[in-house]
Amino acid sequence: MKLKPLNDRILVKRLEQEEKTAGGIIIPDSAKEKPMKGEVIAAGPGKLDDSGNRIELGVKEGDAVLFAKYAGTEIKIDGAEHLVMREDDILAIVEG
Repeated sequence: MKLKPLNDRILVKRLEQEEKTAGGIIIPDSAKEKPMKGEVIAAGPGKLDDSGNRIELGVKEGDAVLFAKYAGTEIKIDGAEHLVMREDDILAIVEG
């Protein structure tokens, strides 16, 4: 299935976090938190301002981003979990 977000919405796939701590302790599935880092899979064209002009998004496909813990709506696409969220839910773009 292919999905194209509307307006200022963004489709994000969570990036998996490591299963070990820095000290080598393996974290069980029950103790793991959902990662707050993901990759932008698709982005809408941007929202409209009061005069009808389109404001472009600050993120683009392929960007690694940090987002709020409870941001977005979870959906499944071809068996993989994704999030649809507004650009305002993104806290930062991860560079490097």
